[in-house]
Amino acid sequence: MISVLVVDAQPLQRLGFRMLLESTPDTEIVGEAGNGAEAVRRITELRPDVVLMDIRLPGVDGIEATRRAVAAGGRSRILVLTTFDGERYAFAALRAGASGFLLKDIGPEELLAGIRAVAAGDAVIAPALTRRLLDALADRLDDDLCEPVRKDPRLSFLTDREREVLVAIGQGLTNGEIAQRFTLSESTVKTHVGRVLAKIGARDRIQAVILAYNLRLTRPVQRPS
Repeated sequence: MISVLVVDAQPLQRLGFRMLLESTPDTEIVGEAGNGAEAVRRITELRPDVVLMDIRLPGVDGIEATRRAVAAGGRSRILVLTTFDGERYAFAALRAGASGFLLKDIGPEELLAGIRAVAAGDAVIAPALTRRLLDALADRLDDDLCEPVRKDPRLSFLTDREREVLVAIGQGLTNGEIAQRFTLSESTVKTHVGRVLAKIGARDRIQAVILAYNLRLTRPVQRPS
């Protein structure tokens, strides 16, 4: 059973989430919060598996609430839900420590899939934002593409294959795409990804992407628009 805390300023929105989660066999709602400060307190008290966090909250906004909750070192994973589709918001939320960023116009099954993925340790980003987010990450690097890879002691713990997998994660490839690139089974790739995350101390794939960019291991792969 996945325990969920719902954080949203709108009572009707919280009611909608409650109805969905209570009607789903593998999820349960353990609490609600209507503002960011209350959200941080309730995360500490209830220790939910997943927090559905809105960005637009009175007082402390959802991004700052996410930052505070993650800094406190809790086990809860935060899935940001918002009506804003700008990559600026997504980047800020993910840098704050969120494990996912989805738009509120998704369907119930997509939301439930996102909750399950985040609870399992994966990361999710709204498909429409993935390409733009990777581009935004690239834009934050210096213009000199020839600058060498930055040294980091965490990389020394990776095998050659695990380093290749980290680069592929940084390029935004799915497990299936990584399996195809290296002629591996998806189960083997999943094992490699788990080991990579553990060795570099990343909570999820999003943190691995950010690390790969910060260390200049990768740039975005070019995909058809």
